[in-house]
Amino acid sequence: MKIAIQAADLDHARIDGTRVYIKNLLKHFGALDPADDFLIYHKNEFNPELAPPNFPNYKTIKKSWPLFWTQIRLSSALWREKPDVLWMPMHNIPLLRSGKLKTVVTIHDLAFKYFPEMFTKVELWKLNFLARMAISRCDKIITISQSSKKDILKFYPDVSEDKIAVIYHGFDQEMFACERSLLEEKKLKKDLKIFGKYILYLGAIQPRKNLAVLISAFEKIKADEKAADLKLVLAGEKAWLWKDVFKQIEKSPYRKDILTPGRIKFESIGHLMRGAEIFCFPSLYEGFGIPVLEAFAAGVPVVCTDNSSLPEVAGEAALYFSGEDVTQLTKNLKNILVDQDLRNSLIAKGKQQAAKFSWEKCARETLECLKNA
Repeated sequence: MKIAIQAADLDHARIDGTRVYIKNLLKHFGALDPADDFLIYHKNEFNPELAPPNFPNYKTIKKSWPLFWTQIRLSSALWREKPDVLWMPMHNIPLLRSGKLKTVVTIHDLAFKYFPEMFTKVELWKLNFLARMAISRCDKIITISQSSKKDILKFYPDVSEDKIAVIYHGFDQEMFACERSLLEEKKLKKDLKIFGKYILYLGAIQPRKNLAVLISAFEKIKADEKAADLKLVLAGEKAWLWKDVFKQIEKSPYRKDILTPGRIKFESIGHLMRGAEIFCFPSLYEGFGIPVLEAFAAGVPVVCTDNSSLPEVAGEAALYFSGEDVTQLTKNLKNILVDQDLRNSLIAKGKQQAAKFSWEKCARETLECLKNA
């Protein structure tokens, strides 16, 4: 069987959850299914941190093209190679395809339906058009949580529920579920100028991540002199409409204690996570929320919002707050900082919850879906 995979996102410099997803499934496909051939299509050069491994049954095919790559360059390549099934890890599919080619598309989330104001008009039109085409014209939909499945059925009621397979994400066990290296943590903290204890957020800097509420809660905690050495680390790359977050930081009386180190290298993320006092994920909407599992595996207590997929992923292992409730978030963070028994309980529950998820399991279930499309 020939399985084609659109992997052009692995060329990008910015690393996000979708690209981590593709990278990790390609890490497992070749070993789980050595009898089949995988055609991995991309545009230019792989980001070295995202490049797929070299399995004997992997054939990477670079097809450079300036515009409408999926519709022109990928589409024409598929007509020539004649694969049996095509996997599109994002909601975009070639509209002109062989009738014999089965197509499976992953729909991660429908954030643009809930928060249209957080997207440019052009991008919003593009997302709506591509999602509608992908959902209506594919043979099978993979989505990453029951929450996202409900959203698909809500906004696209003509879709049959049987067409949708829920396959949970995993997390990098080697990076997060390993023993702490205090030496590496100390070195990283020195490089990032983090002095003292810190609350960590890890992800894109954009409005949907609700960082304004986290910054406000941090300011309330800092008003207590016992928190004099506490820092807030907002780690991640600038994304949609990031400027308002930085304006809020600049106006904060505790701006010197709010650190924005930007993108963290893969090999350093685990050390940054394990060194945190708390991981806070205040997002207003998530299709899944991989960083929550990463924190669980790293042995760090989690506070997150009670919306979308997050209760589904975190279970009973996190403390929750409503997205706009600064008071409840402040209380949750304070309780973990002062209550060692609560902290230990959350860490133990987190490790149990993380054990339910893995990239290998995700890859195995995804392969089954592709081969039975």
